[in-house]
Amino acid sequence: MISLRFHGRGGQGAKVASRVLGTAAFLDGLFVQDFPLYGAERRGAPITSFVRISGEPIVERGVISDPDAVVVMDETLLKDPAASPLSGLKPGGAVLVNSPRSTEDLRGEIGIEGVQLLALDMTGISLEVLGEPILSTLAGAAAAKMAGIDEESLREAIKKELSGIVEAEELERNVDAATLSFRSVPAVDLKTAEAVGKGSPVINVPFEPALVSSPTIVAVGNSPRRKTGNWRIYRPVMDREVCTRCSICFARCPEGCISLDDEGYPKVDYENCKGCLICAQECPAGGIKKVRESEAKDAPKEAAG
Repeated sequence: MISLRFHGRGGQGAKVASRVLGTAAFLDGLFVQDFPLYGAERRGAPITSFVRISGEPIVERGVISDPDAVVVMDETLLKDPAASPLSGLKPGGAVLVNSPRSTEDLRGEIGIEGVQLLALDMTGISLEVLGEPILSTLAGAAAAKMAGIDEESLREAIKKELSGIVEAEELERNVDAATLSFRSVPAVDLKTAEAVGKGSPVINVPFEPALVSSPTIVAVGNSPRRKTGNWRIYRPVMDREVCTRCSICFARCPEGCISLDDEGYPKVDYENCKGCLICAQECPAGGIKKVRESEAKDAPKEAAG
């Protein structure tokens, strides 16, 4: 049995990615489970989805705590303790990170040895082929390549999952983008685990007090610690040469992430700006540029407003 786990953010399509992979494996004649973990459905929040694939009936149930492979759809999740995308990954397993960076750059950041590390700029492929950052089919395709699923089964799975949801032209673009993603991932040698045999083993579950057994928020005023700036794909960059100090961006920002300095120029709180880019749409002077985050993260602070 091969077990895979998707880690993304709400709105990136982790659930659809698992469905695409599950359907493709089913079309390959395999037994499959695919399911998401609900509880944090809001846009930008960490989301997890799971897939089990086997040549035999699968009797194991529940979330996958020790996957053979992990697909990280947003590289900022690597530093998010609430997501912990690499937890439980088996030695010799594989990690695919959606990133324009090289595997050499990423290896020091993941902090674990003995895994096969892959990097693929799925966001870049999506922007080029689809015109917007839709990652669901691309992530499912990348995982299908890692799991050894046939390319034709993948293409048919995407058509089954998206048929009736998107227009025919958009469906074909998704198939093209997913095919490019599939072919861009090198073959990996997953260390598979044996499926649990028939019947359910008896597990002794000890009694635990509510503070241990139930999700509980006990810290006072801890929401400011959750920085939402790592949800962005694009960041707004202010051009002071063009800015007329009309303050429209300050008034329109739905998250209150824009303030005005002593001279009346806007400043962006990049720790919490989610990258909705309403400010750029509303700026009458066109003085706010949208810069893809991977290109903007190393920009000097004064250049970023």
